[in-house]
Amino acid sequence: MPTSGSPDRRFALGLWAVALVTLWRVALLPFDSADLFVDDAQYWFWGRELAWGYYSKPPLIGWLLRLSTAIGGDAPFWIRVPLPLIHGGTAVLVALIARRLYGGRAGGIAGFAFATLPAVALASLLASTDTPMLFCFALALLAWLRLAEGRSAGWAVVLGAAVGTGLLAKYAMVYFPLCAVLAAALVPSARVAWRDALVAAAVAAALIAPNLMWNATNQFATLHHTADNADWQGLSLDFDEFAEFLSAQFAVSGPVFFLATLAGYLRLRDPVRLTLALFSLPVFAVVSMQALFSGANANWAAVGHVAGLVLAIAELLPRPRLLALGLAINLAVTVALPVAAVYADRWKIGDNLVLARYVGQSALASKAAEVARETGLPTLVSGNRAYLAAFFYALRDSGLALYAEPVQGFPPHHYAQKHPLPPGPDDVLYVNRYPPACLNTAVAPQEVAAWRPALGFETHEVHAWRVPRACWFP
Repeated sequence: MPTSGSPDRRFALGLWAVALVTLWRVALLPFDSADLFVDDAQYWFWGRELAWGYYSKPPLIGWLLRLSTAIGGDAPFWIRVPLPLIHGGTAVLVALIARRLYGGRAGGIAGFAFATLPAVALASLLASTDTPMLFCFALALLAWLRLAEGRSAGWAVVLGAAVGTGLLAKYAMVYFPLCAVLAAALVPSARVAWRDALVAAAVAAALIAPNLMWNATNQFATLHHTADNADWQGLSLDFDEFAEFLSAQFAVSGPVFFLATLAGYLRLRDPVRLTLALFSLPVFAVVSMQALFSGANANWAAVGHVAGLVLAIAELLPRPRLLALGLAINLAVTVALPVAAVYADRWKIGDNLVLARYVGQSALASKAAEVARETGLPTLVSGNRAYLAAFFYALRDSGLALYAEPVQGFPPHHYAQKHPLPPGPDDVLYVNRYPPACLNTAVAPQEVAAWRPALGFETHEVHAWRVPRACWFP
């Protein structure tokens, strides 16, 4: 495959642009007024209980947040700051991939384009397992392209480490070996030596093995949750879900770049373009089928945008006006989103808080703690995952004992799996929208408080009950 020489000035300018975008995001993080979203708080909590796996995801995101908070503390800034830094690193890797295939100018533009993708702008504010996985996918692709040019034990280890670490971030990393097999089968210039492939496979297997063992000793919780998300039941076709997923991809990478990616799939006239298509199109195809049969979130195809974006840049380089338009649209979103987060608790349209979904968690937790003190109930329980995420983070130093409502059968979330309320003789404060479904019919929960949050993610009335533990342990 074609390679470029040493980085030229335009490539260096692209990297400087990536650095400036990353600096903009980090500089505004201390002023972010949004509360921790439910996933942010949950991943932070995972980091306090280090393990080889967790209920719904592999462990890497928890480990990263543990490292960050060990350095700076548990403030929201230190929970969020790894996100833009990792995305900045991924942008550099995308730049290196594009430079290797199309030269320094393409590399600089591709790196800047990735850093300003709308999905990256949003994910730089919210903790996501996609963030480290995309870094690993880009590193694996770079290593694969290098190995396709010649054997290298060192790059084989890098490839295996990237794939294994990516699997520790999110199981969607499995798309990489699947795409690699297709590329090797269909593009002779994209094949790597068997020795290098086996070395990479061995390294990847060694890294993911502890997580698989954790699953085996924890009811295969993560795999069970992943299968539940797929939810393939029957073969009914939902074209509305398919259309929604496809349209969401234009929002993920911006309308111009995703349209250019699709156009690139129609012009696979050389091995380089075909290789990029084989490392992206299968992802979109599989998740599109998922959307058609059972629905799919927009981010489930996130890894397809790594190679897809490089293909889009190749398509747009001869069309500078379209390229400039795509960059301008995405840069506007990139600049605006951190500013919007600064005003998350007061930016309204009419009477409605625009970012209400990301506000109100701390206020809810504070009110629940106030009710607990007033009623003399030091044990706080809920069956609502969003409430529990807010409680475990915001009330971490409150002195209250925090538990999830115990359930029968497979637990519905991490808190019920690892922190269910144990039996005992005393009463607890139960906070939720609805009263608990007591297994002991002789127990009657006593409502002690009710309130409707003024602003934020919870728009329903919240209730608090005094409940004997015997409610769940007849």
